[in-house]
Amino acid sequence: MRSTTLLSGLAALAQLGTASYVLSDDYGNGMDFFSKWTFFTGSDPTNGYVTYVDQATAQSAGLISADANNSVYIGVDHTNVASGSGRQSVRLTSINTYTHGLIILDLAHMPGSVCGSWPAFWTVGANWPNGGEIDIIEGVNQQTTDAMTLHTSDGCTINDSGFTGTLSTSNCYVDAPGQSNNAGCGIDSTSSQSYGDGFNAIGGGVYATEWTSDYIKIWFFPRGSIPSDITSGSPDPSGWGTPAAAFQGNCDIDSHFTAQNIVFDITFCGDWAGNVWSSGSCASLASTCNAYVQNNPSAFTETYWTINSLKVYEDNGSSAHNATLPATTSSRLRRNRRAVRSHQ
Repeated sequence: MRSTTLLSGLAALAQLGTASYVLSDDYGNGMDFFSKWTFFTGSDPTNGYVTYVDQATAQSAGLISADANNSVYIGVDHTNVASGSGRQSVRLTSINTYTHGLIILDLAHMPGSVCGSWPAFWTVGANWPNGGEIDIIEGVNQQTTDAMTLHTSDGCTINDSGFTGTLSTSNCYVDAPGQSNNAGCGIDSTSSQSYGDGFNAIGGGVYATEWTSDYIKIWFFPRGSIPSDITSGSPDPSGWGTPAAAFQGNCDIDSHFTAQNIVFDITFCGDWAGNVWSSGSCASLASTCNAYVQNNPSAFTETYWTINSLKVYEDNGSSAHNATLPATTSSRLRRNRRAVRSHQ
């Protein structure tokens, strides 16, 4: 009897230690998807060669759409020679913000490994960098693996353990000594299917990001290996195995990450893709990144997102969902947020 009682108690403790997630926001599909975002139209905070357009312009120019299956398309102008501040593109910021929870993105296609491009799927808090930033999908030019990064204020470092990726930098502070400006703490995926052309060749997959008071973890699942609990709508990270990235160590997560907006964007050149242009294979295409992006619209036919679904789950018993913010919220995101890294 005592043994049975002990086992029951241990089982109860195990259940308490495992988050049970319930759906907080389903961003839906079809054109209704866009009703849950603001369209950022300011100058690119990363100094990219880009013109971010509003929803009406994006729709009339074919930069956003939905297909017969209601998958959502977000792309760039790949028809016209660019002018003015740069190639037309779209940057979306979620109206809702989130604290803790599980963000699950199912993509059929992401921007390809194309010279001059710099796509990202990320989250950001207020008063950057004090509110933190989580880069879930990011890369430049002909990059073949995903770069996952946190950007914070001072006092946050991570351990080199608990993930399958490769640690590139361990100090999340944007002005950390001994690291490139705004490098943050970075973990690079080791899977050639995790980003760009390799991702698209397999029909895409799922990125799942779990944010708790103790850690931030990111998993990537190729199309043929998506856990059944994700597809059934009952996600359980405890059964997903070792994540691609685990940000945990000497860092008080809750003091460095406040309520986050979700962001999709595609920019060009700028503080990362542009600054490494001369050191990579892209340099043979044009003397500068801006010149190439301006004069080669057809190069960017694969520079688009196709979103099957985006869902945010909250821990049952705590709240991931925060206030609905006004459309003007996106104006506060005008800041330099990226590192100058050695990626091609």
